[in-house]
Amino acid sequence: MEVGGFGEKMKGLFNNRWLVLVASMWVQSCAGIGYLFGSISPYIKRSMGYNQRQVAMLGVAKDLGDSVGFIAGSLCEVLPIWGVLLVGVVHNLVGYGLVWLIVTGVLPALPLWVLCICIFVGTNGETYFNTGSLVSCVQNFPKSRGPVVGILKGFAGLSGAILTQIYAMINTPDKAVLIFMFAVGPSMVVISLMFIVRPVGGHRQVRPSDDSSFLFIYTICLILAAYLLGVLLLEDLIDLNQNLVTLFTVLLIIFILLPVIIPILLVFFLEPKPLVEESLLLKLQNQELGTSEKDANEVILSEVEDEKPTDVDSLPASERKKRIAQLQTKLFQAAAEGAVRVKRRKGPRRGEDFTLMQALIKADFWLIFLSLVLASGSGLTVIDNLGQICQSLGYANTNIYVSMISIWNFLGRVGGGYFSEIIIRNYSYPRPVAMAVVQVIMAIGFFYYAMGWPGQIYVVTVLTGLGYGAHWAIVPAAASELFGLKSFGALYNFLTLASPVGSLLFSGVIASGIYDYYAAKQAGLLQPNLTTLVGDESLSCDGSICYSLTCWILSGLCIIAVVMSSIVVFRTKSVYAQLYGKSRT
Repeated sequence: MEVGGFGEKMKGLFNNRWLVLVASMWVQSCAGIGYLFGSISPYIKRSMGYNQRQVAMLGVAKDLGDSVGFIAGSLCEVLPIWGVLLVGVVHNLVGYGLVWLIVTGVLPALPLWVLCICIFVGTNGETYFNTGSLVSCVQNFPKSRGPVVGILKGFAGLSGAILTQIYAMINTPDKAVLIFMFAVGPSMVVISLMFIVRPVGGHRQVRPSDDSSFLFIYTICLILAAYLLGVLLLEDLIDLNQNLVTLFTVLLIIFILLPVIIPILLVFFLEPKPLVEESLLLKLQNQELGTSEKDANEVILSEVEDEKPTDVDSLPASERKKRIAQLQTKLFQAAAEGAVRVKRRKGPRRGEDFTLMQALIKADFWLIFLSLVLASGSGLTVIDNLGQICQSLGYANTNIYVSMISIWNFLGRVGGGYFSEIIIRNYSYPRPVAMAVVQVIMAIGFFYYAMGWPGQIYVVTVLTGLGYGAHWAIVPAAASELFGLKSFGALYNFLTLASPVGSLLFSGVIASGIYDYYAAKQAGLLQPNLTTLVGDESLSCDGSICYSLTCWILSGLCIIAVVMSSIVVFRTKSVYAQLYGKSRT
């Protein structure tokens, strides 16, 4: 290959949207450090001498940091994506770096509220990583937002298991090393990729290679999840040689790197001319359009993509351009006559574009939010307390179960988006039906644990991870369908507050209070008037009784969430029939 030709190929690779997606997957694979809080919380509790209520407050600070993304969303409008990612790196380094210095004794012991702020800042770095990746890839794949969001959010959920396996390769019992990994690992990965993750443009058309490319990535995702689950079970059941653990970790990294094959194949071995022609055509169109006309015409061009017959792509290039031009002309005429996007006097209806303030006065929005508070808050309570749950049941290696819930969280996100799409595309049922189903699944998992039946840790880990993850694939899509995409960032960031609100109530008050009560009772430090005498002394609770009552409560809350989701289903039947019903005829 000629030097000049190779240089053009490398430039094409750097500007390829699939490379951006793969790089974003790598960013997300280390951006879910909040899910590993259950692995480090026992160490922080022991090092700082905290009781369970104080540890729960750290968990709430972590949840808030992971959910408050308003600033990250706003910065995307004024900074380049690399700048947004760099802000996240600073947050991550400073926040978890200070946590590491405090718990290791390098810095003097500081009040609980200082540690809460550090964990909030460190975990808030995730919101910048997530926002930068999502904004870039949604703009690069405007017609494949569902698969793209599912894959990226899935890798964020899987990152806990990935980081745990890397920690196992290091082979040290010192949990402080894991906190150090939190501060340094994600920062190094993001810095190395931050100039690749960005919108590259020129990709309005859905290409024939997209389906096979997404299928390859989905296959890698499923293989990766199955591989990690198998390795974790082996490490739990068998005392593996350290060389074997290292080999498993190297294979894991290879699996994560494997999707880069897609952009390499597309750029170096497939004809890139259609991409160049499309980019030049878009550039010429933009030059010819005025500023005021540009936005409106982009809407029309996107309508062409939605309305063109399915057989157009199979026609010869000249005939395809002719057919699309005819349809485009009709759409321009319809827009001029007011037949497109007619505004109503009384504001938008469900299925149209809402602002956040308009959505906040709608009952459906609050039903979704409250249902999410109850269900995702319950799931996050288990995730945050999983370290103590495992210890109370006598399991020494809590990392195994923290990683397992991370894997099922990943599968829930990927599967939740996929199956909810089938529900609406094939049957025109409201997407919140899928919410109700996964909430029933979560209620079953909590009920199983509360009953103290055999294998309760496995059941609650699998079903909680699956249900919690599915919510974050289903709810954003449902919100975009019912309340539009114009203010989707603000709507989504408001909905993400549901998890920390639920965690504050269920973990910070209910779960921690019940745990400390039984810990004090087992230590013989509880007075007949149910007042504990231990103060801030750190106590441990043993047995399933420590979280049985909590799981009874969480199971009931999930049932209430099912009722709320069912009400949304009933209220939005007509909306989904209008959105998807006609496509079935």
